[in-house]
Amino acid sequence: MDLNADLGESFGSWTMGDDASMFRIVSSANVACGFHAGDPLTMLDSCRAAFDLDVRVGAHVGYRDLAGFGRRSLDMSFDELFGDVLYQLGALDGVAHAVGASVDYVKPHGALYNRIVHDPDQAEAVVAAVHAYDPGLPVLGLPGSTWLKLAEESGHPVFAEAFVDRAYLPDGTLVPRSQDGAVLHDPEAVVAQAVRLATRAEVVAVDGSVVSVRADSLCIHGDTPGAVDMAVAVRQGLERAGVEIEAFA
Repeated sequence: MDLNADLGESFGSWTMGDDASMFRIVSSANVACGFHAGDPLTMLDSCRAAFDLDVRVGAHVGYRDLAGFGRRSLDMSFDELFGDVLYQLGALDGVAHAVGASVDYVKPHGALYNRIVHDPDQAEAVVAAVHAYDPGLPVLGLPGSTWLKLAEESGHPVFAEAFVDRAYLPDGTLVPRSQDGAVLHDPEAVVAQAVRLATRAEVVAVDGSVVSVRADSLCIHGDTPGAVDMAVAVRQGLERAGVEIEAFA
């Protein structure tokens, strides 16, 4: 099972999370590309760390929304979104190649991630940009999403992820962050959910129902309080359950 986290989200003098520690825990890093977070130096540091620690680099593409951290859904034309995604891919891939690394997959961020679960127009624009950049580039997203469906139809290797520290709705989608309880903070609950996802491919939704969730990768957030300790506990819990941590890309 792959373990991924959103990293490289600092900007200028503002720091988000403890990337140095998180890079030693995960097998894949979703690195911000400068639009929702990140900057050239942060991308450079992230790609160097990934290369040194044999962590796979994913392009964490998002809306052009630094002020909102990419968590505000934007209405964009096909060409606007196509161009923005293509720009972000080129920027991160160029930095990665300069230090011996590479962009090994694409995972959208925040509001864009959530929107292309159901929005075929924006999903098509993102897929088209990824395909134009590299028609063989793997993609990562929510199981059953429009984004993964269109990417697979375009010939991209598709991988599904689940979230160890997010609450789920009965339809298998995530509880919106605007609602109480959307993010899980109890380490025991998070570890239990991670192990259940990895070993039984299921999760308990907020209404108590059991939802089937097939995942190739588990995401843990690096920007929540106690994120590093939580990530360590998750990795140790998975390994105790006999789950080998290995990158999917």
